[in-house]
This record gives sequence, C-alpha cells and structure tokens, in this order.
Amino acid sequence: MATLRLAYDNARHFDHIGPPVIINFDLNDLQAFRAVVDKGSFRGAAEAIRISQPALSRRIEKLETALDVKLFERTTRRVSLTMVGRTFLPQVERMLDDLDVALMGISNVASTRMGNVTVACVPSTAYYFMPHVISEFRKLYPKIRLRVLDTSAGEVCSAVESGEADFGLSFSGSLAEEVEFELLLQERYVLACRRDHPLAQRDSVSWAEACEHDYITLDKTSGNRLLLDQALRGIRVKKPSVCETHHVTTMIGLVEAGLGVAMVPSIAMPALEHTVLVSVPLVEPQVMRNVGLIKRRGRTLPPAALELERLLREMPFRSA
Repeated sequence: MATLRLAYDNARHFDHIGPPVIINFDLNDLQAFRAVVDKGSFRGAAEAIRISQPALSRRIEKLETALDVKLFERTTRRVSLTMVGRTFLPQVERMLDDLDVALMGISNVASTRMGNVTVACVPSTAYYFMPHVISEFRKLYPKIRLRVLDTSAGEVCSAVESGEADFGLSFSGSLAEEVEFELLLQERYVLACRRDHPLAQRDSVSWAEACEHDYITLDKTSGNRLLLDQALRGIRVKKPSVCETHHVTTMIGLVEAGLGVAMVPSIAMPALEHTVLVSVPLVEPQVMRNVGLIKRRGRTLPPAALELERLLREMPFRSA
C-alpha cells in the first residue's frame, strides 16, 4: 500500500504557529477511519472492510500516532469523534472520494474496482428496480459486491439511519428526521386477481366492491397497511380478510394460488403479461404511493454508491 503525505496547517489544527507538517500514513488507515465513523463501532467497521477487529484498532492507533491526536472517544457502549476527529473527517472523505472518482473514471481501472455497496429496499421496489439496475452495475463494476436488504419500510429507514445501508428505496411515510426522501416514481394501487376471477375483465373496481370478494390483506405492522388505513378511512368493509401477510410479494403468491384478490402497489405486479395474474385499476378512491430514494441527511455517498444511485435515476420506468 502506497504511503500518502498530508500537509497540515499547524496554526489551524495544532494551536501553534509554524510551517506545515508533512505526515505519512497509509490509505488503509484512512479507510479504517471512515469505516468507524460510518458504522459507529469498531466491530461494524471491521466487518465492513473485511479485517479483524484487532487489525482495525491497530490502523486507527497508527493514524492517531502519525497525527499525534486522538480521533475517537471510546467507551464500552459507543464510539464518537473528538473535536479534532470531526475536523479531520471532511478532509478524509474528500481525499478518498476524489481518489475513487478518479479511478472509476478510467475505464480499464473501473472494471477492477473492488468494494461494497449496500442498498435497503422494501420488497416491491427490490423486485421492480434492482434486477435491471444490478445487471447494468455489474457490467461496469464486476468486482464491486452489492448487498440488497429487502425488508420492511421501517427497517429500510433504520438501516439508512444507522449507516448499515448506503441508501434505501422505499415509499414516503413516517420517516425519521435523520433521513430525507427524494421522489423517483408515483404509482397507484391496483387489484391483483387471477384471470379466471369475476373481476378480471373489469376496467376498474371500487375498493368497497373488491372487499366483497375473498381478499388478502397486509398485517398492521406493514408500512403499506398504515398508508392504506389512512387513505381508506371512509370505506365500509363488510367482511374480514381471509388471510394477512407482512409482504406484498407474499400476497401476490397467494392470489396466484387462488386464495382471493389483493390490493397491491402497481410495481409489485409482473412487468410482462402473466399467464395467471392480471391487475385492475382501483377507484373510489384512487390511492397513490410515492416511491423514492431514502438517504441520511448530511452524508455524501461513496462513489460506488453514487454510481448505483445514478443507474436508478436513469432507469426507464414503466407506467405505474
């Protein structure tokens, strides 16, 4: 690993006046530093960059010794940046990001770049967005490992907030203050049913009429269930559901098996004509869902994650 040289202005950083100090350290040391900041713990950082926890500690100690400062306050429960550490962080991020951007901009180097990108998605967005986007990403960066956390909306938000995921794909709703939402797609809810169902040939179906048939719904822990309960307060339902699930994709499987109909986001339905399933627009009311990117406020994504985000933005959305 090549040694880097960083010139520090003593008057700004070490409270005494003199010529800039040249400090030698390894790129690995900076990567370890940023990993601890991102993950909030030495254990999580070690797992993220695939080294042992003692090796990570040695890298941080080496960097602190080279700088002659303390970068982290460590207790048994948490790790936090010191004042000097907070000052040092933007410079480290800028240095590492500039290096990655430069390398990813060189075609023969880009294909050999290694690293990890983690994106958290609710299952319907994982089904709709990720196969095409991952395929395109792997053509550009075959050695960068992608991890997709397909989970509930609440867990997506938590993963982004904690730094476990670089960013998330979910729908707008009750989001933590630490994360921000950016709209990618607005979609409507549709009725999922079999082609041999009495409602399959309709141009549209009201929510009340759909619930007169055997139907499958989401349980109360689902983010989609909360959204629908708010949108459908005035709808009188005459019969209970025949089954409750936690994920939309499970509902669609039960519909295909003939257990009933289900009200689902349009992007959860098969993109191509399906031999068994059809979707029918739901009206009275027409319920919409905003789908987009979730990112932690104030955090700049690493270059590899920025590339994945770019591909998501450029994805040709089908009518939803």
